[in-house]
Amino acid sequence: MKKGSIIEVKIEDIEFPAKGIGYVNGLKVFAKNAFPGQVVKGRVSKKRREYAEIKVLEVVEKAEYEIEPMCDHHGVSGGCIQQVIPYEKQLEFKTDEVKKLFEESNVTMGKFLGIESSPEINHYRNKMEYSFGDEVKGGELNLGMHMVNKRNGIVNIDKCCLTDDDFEIVCKATVNYFREKGLPFYKVMQREGYLRHLVIRKAKKTGEIIVNLVTTTQIDFDLSEYVEIIKNLDYKGTLKSIIHTENNSFSDAVIPEKINILYGEDHITEELLGLKFKISPFSFFQTNSEGAEKLYSIVRDFMGDASNKVVFDLYCGTGTIGQIAAGKAEKVVGVELIEEAVVAANENAKLNNLENCNFIAGDVAEVIKTIKDKPDIIILDPPRSGVHPKAMEYVVKFNPKQIIYVSCNPKTLVEDLKALQIGGYEIEKTVLMDMFPHTPHVETVVNLNKK
Repeated sequence: MKKGSIIEVKIEDIEFPAKGIGYVNGLKVFAKNAFPGQVVKGRVSKKRREYAEIKVLEVVEKAEYEIEPMCDHHGVSGGCIQQVIPYEKQLEFKTDEVKKLFEESNVTMGKFLGIESSPEINHYRNKMEYSFGDEVKGGELNLGMHMVNKRNGIVNIDKCCLTDDDFEIVCKATVNYFREKGLPFYKVMQREGYLRHLVIRKAKKTGEIIVNLVTTTQIDFDLSEYVEIIKNLDYKGTLKSIIHTENNSFSDAVIPEKINILYGEDHITEELLGLKFKISPFSFFQTNSEGAEKLYSIVRDFMGDASNKVVFDLYCGTGTIGQIAAGKAEKVVGVELIEEAVVAANENAKLNNLENCNFIAGDVAEVIKTIKDKPDIIILDPPRSGVHPKAMEYVVKFNPKQIIYVSCNPKTLVEDLKALQIGGYEIEKTVLMDMFPHTPHVETVVNLNKK
């Protein structure tokens, strides 16, 4: 077996995140987005003495449990690759993958409470980020998702099982308009072009929609005609805002160098567990609103009676967890790096008449040194990279009686749990929450108590 060679492998096991495992002549082979029972053909992308990795080119034999995909783009766009797996089986795989991570890291789960399913399996996403590009070099302008095994290819998305009809009509109107105008999309390697991304957010409970067109400034184009087209579409929800974001950065990320409000307000409003939250174009908010209600209810239940307790909400984003916890706590202090999110968090606290919340902007590892309050409970909800080691030192030094860790990445979670165990904490219980049906991702919530 050599790098670049084509091989077939029967998938026998799976590990996080949805990485299939098989064996060829005794060598362990990893295949991303392949599932037990499948036979797949793939190109060897990495070869080591102990293992190999392949990029799957074809499913030669389906697993006996597979179902037909709902989406016409399945296998072309990689965002919801697990839709061929029955939902109960998806939950089973995610549970097994996370359990295996804990076992391999020699970290206990305490009492394992299983996995909670998403209230909605389809059309649950409240945010999508689409890219402009073409499917084949020199082809017509597309607006959609990156293609599997084709780094620069963009497949046009006209139907998606993760979003509702309002996303689709905005995408269709947008790509048709800019095809007619003949405007070029931005090519990252050449660093030239105009159209970059379209970001749509729609609040699940209120139905409010924000449309954010992201371009470079290489072309001075009048967007007033485009605004009128988007305003006059037939929505199920309510269009609240159209925004133009200028982004001349060299990376493929959406970076808000300048934001222009073309229509309406600069935010939409969502409701969770009886509270209102303003969501600005770039603030973090869970992409599954109804799933977030279940997730935050788990955190609130883990808190128990906190009526006379101080709660720290670290990596708080727009303060959703902290404000939901505030109804049970004496005081909540939130810390978040992104200043815009903190402004929104404090505005949301006022909107919800919560006088016992204070949200602070800054790097958690630095701000945590300056906080005078002493927490009884610390809620950790870090990014995928986990808790910064310096921040972890202060979490342990604060010596709270209880830590509730909410993780979107169980790989970094188990490493952070080791540090907390060394710091004198024991894991009482663990539960999984599936926020992302048809994808490999899952949230894990762990309750720890001081020994």
